[in-house]
Amino acid sequence: MAKEEIVLASNNLHKVREINALLRNTAFKIVPQSKFDVIEADETGATFLENALIKARNAAEYTQYPIIADDSGIEVYALEGRPGIFSSRYAGPDANDEDNLNKLIEDIKLLDKKARRARFVCSMVFLRHATDRNPIIVEGVWEGHVITKPKGENGFG
Repeated sequence: MAKEEIVLASNNLHKVREINALLRNTAFKIVPQSKFDVIEADETGATFLENALIKARNAAEYTQYPIIADDSGIEVYALEGRPGIFSSRYAGPDANDEDNLNKLIEDIKLLDKKARRARFVCSMVFLRHATDRNPIIVEGVWEGHVITKPKGENGFG
């Protein structure tokens, strides 16, 4: 039986594989927006939720399929919430994950553990169609602290 396709408003194939692994025993399959030649949305929102909605609505303009979009990042209390919505480009527009991590560590390295309190925020949006006026919205927050030595791999650590 063919699985129902849901478009992920992202070109991140690693993310597509991760979500499909979670959905393997369901009737759904995630496909990247690149399958439909979606032009990447400009993330101009002031919050993770606004950016997720922008990405979802943008991708929905290119396809008749349901859309899922997310935006996430880390907010360090001592840095007044930075990097926040700029987590993926904290070290600059062409920075990679390692560059962003190194900048964050540099910014917090003189703080003690208690002062390195932070939270990871993820906002997800599901649109049934391009004109969906009642999207399903899920937001999660994980409290913790930032360590000063890189750990883990592939974005996990």
